[in-house]
Amino acid sequence: MIAKTRIVQIGNSKGIRVPKVLLEHAQLPDEVELQAESGRLIVRAARGPRAGWAAAARSMHDRGDDQLLDATTVSRFDEKEWRWR
Repeated sequence: MIAKTRIVQIGNSKGIRVPKVLLEHAQLPDEVELQAESGRLIVRAARGPRAGWAAAARSMHDRGDDQLLDATTVSRFDEKEWRWR
């Protein structure tokens, strides 16, 4: 589905009015992400802030790429004084 619209002045910014039928067709939520590419502006549903992290962590583990870079540093405080509540 394609619709033509104009870029309009909104205060110090610019904006576009998106026809209701396009929003309904796209089933977009209230929060979206914008991505600028050459000659186009892509609008898509916003992803969660950590979307894909679990899959990336599993992939790192499968490749053996999830080892700590630095050795753990355990202090006397950690071993003798620290108590979980």
